[in-house]
Amino acid sequence: MKPPVPIDYNDDSPAPLRFRAIFISDIHLGTPGCQAEHLLDFLRHTESDELYLVGDIIDGWQLQRRWYWQQSHNDVIQKVLRKARKGTKVTYVAGNHDEGIRQFIGLAFGGIEIVNESAYHTKDGRMFLVTHGDLFDAVVQGAKWLAHLGDGAYNLTLKLNQWFNHARAKLGLPYWSLARFLKDRVKNAVSYITNFEEALAHEAKRRGFAGVVCGHIHKAEVREIDGILYCNDGDWVESLTALVETEEGELKVIDWKAIEALKQQTLSPRTEEQEVELAHSIGD
Repeated sequence: MKPPVPIDYNDDSPAPLRFRAIFISDIHLGTPGCQAEHLLDFLRHTESDELYLVGDIIDGWQLQRRWYWQQSHNDVIQKVLRKARKGTKVTYVAGNHDEGIRQFIGLAFGGIEIVNESAYHTKDGRMFLVTHGDLFDAVVQGAKWLAHLGDGAYNLTLKLNQWFNHARAKLGLPYWSLARFLKDRVKNAVSYITNFEEALAHEAKRRGFAGVVCGHIHKAEVREIDGILYCNDGDWVESLTALVETEEGELKVIDWKAIEALKQQTLSPRTEEQEVELAHSIGD
C-alpha cells in the first residue's frame, strides 16, 4: 500500500492536494440537503489543472418549488469562479436538475465553459466520455413527472435521515444513510442502478471511448464494465465524494467525509491504523 498523501488542513496551506483533474457532481445548491460547507473545505484543500462540474450543481427543480439559498452556496460558486480566474480549466456539464443551463451550451461565463457532454484525455492518452448521465436514465427521459415524484421522495428521505442521525449522534453512534440503505435493499432500485451503469458503459464503448465519467445516481464507484472503465463521482448531499486523476495518472474516488473525520486527529500523532484509514479514504 502506498503511503497516504500528506494533508495540511490550514485554509492558507501552500501545499494542497494536487491533481491533474477533479470531477464533482450532484452538489444540489439551493436545497437543504446540500453539504456546501464540506465542499468548500474540499475545494480549499485541492488544486487541479482541470475541474469538471458534472451536472446537478444548482438544483433548479427545488428552487422552482421553494427558494432556499445559504451564504455557503454563494461561497461555493465564488470559489469555483476564483479557481477559473487563477487558471484552472473549469467545464460545466449540464444535468437534469440544472437543465435550464442547457440553453447556454457552447457559451462561457466567468471562464467556465457550458457543455452537454465532454471528452477528457487521461495522462496515458485514454479518452473518457464525461456526461451527467440523465440522458441515459429511462425514468428521466420517459416519465419526467415520475422523476420529479422520486426527487420529492428522496428529499423526504433525507429529512427523515437527518432526524434519525441527530438521535444517533446523541447516542454516540456514527452517521448512517437511510437513502443508501433503501437503494441497496430495494430490488427495483438495484436493478435501476445496474441498468444505468451498463447503459453508460455501452454508449461509451459504442462511441470508441475507453471509459465514462458521470454522476446522477449519487453512487461513487470506479469499476470495469465490459472492457469500459465506469467512473461515478458520487455526490455532495450524503457521500461527499469526488473523482480525481492523480498526477501519476490514476483515476480514483476521494472520500472527503472520511478525510474530514480524520482531520480532528491531525494535532496529535496518528497511529498506524489511522494512517491506513487515511490511505483508504484517498483511494490508495
